[in-house]
Amino acid sequence: MTKTLGLIGAGNIGSALARLAVAAGLDVVLSNSRGPETLTDLVAELGLRARAATPAEAAEAGDLVVATILLGAYEKLPAAELAGKTVIDTMNYYPDRFGPIAELDEGGPTGLTSSALVQRHLAASKVVKAFHNIDFVRLFTLARPVGAPDRSALPISGDDAAAKAEAAALLDVLGYDAVDIGTLADSWRSQPGTPVHVDPYFTAKPAQELSQEEMYGWYLRTPGTTVGIDQVRALADSAVHATPDHA
Repeated sequence: MTKTLGLIGAGNIGSALARLAVAAGLDVVLSNSRGPETLTDLVAELGLRARAATPAEAAEAGDLVVATILLGAYEKLPAAELAGKTVIDTMNYYPDRFGPIAELDEGGPTGLTSSALVQRHLAASKVVKAFHNIDFVRLFTLARPVGAPDRSALPISGDDAAAKAEAAALLDVLGYDAVDIGTLADSWRSQPGTPVHVDPYFTAKPAQELSQEEMYGWYLRTPGTTVGIDQVRALADSAVHATPDHA
């Protein structure tokens, strides 16, 4: 059972997960690329269950570790300190925003997925893809206790059954059901642009004529909606390969 959650990356998704984890009674060790001193305010907000550290220290401290950084920086993940651990990968491939990664584009739509690339770097770890298909606002606001009728589900994928079970247990503690959609090679089914990615968790779609500022306001204010186990499974199953693969 996870008692301490290590977070490598403390941006929007990382901060939302930290808040959910502390609320669930877990200890949290936060880190980012800028140093522990930049996390003082967030740690103060989270309280006594949270502390700041370096990525290597967070990797060592966590019973389970979440890697939630830009995908382009995946090679900076501390492989030695993460050896033998389950690592949850929240990272998505956005070549139009952050630049292409040759290894992901060479094989075309059926080539290497981003999580498989992360697993290749973390060869001694067990990578599970999760928390990547929902935005940080809805991730926090849609969390519900076990048995709640409006509880949502999130897809997970990975090559190790025990690691997936560990990740599913964390989702459960944080307020979500888990839907196993297969291996890391199958993780493209929940990549950006697929039916289960982000959009189903919104109650509405924005008007196309919104300015960037208006769009951000809409994004923050729009309520989330329940996406249950059967819906997540059906949406993932309906995915078709796009070009390029942005898993």
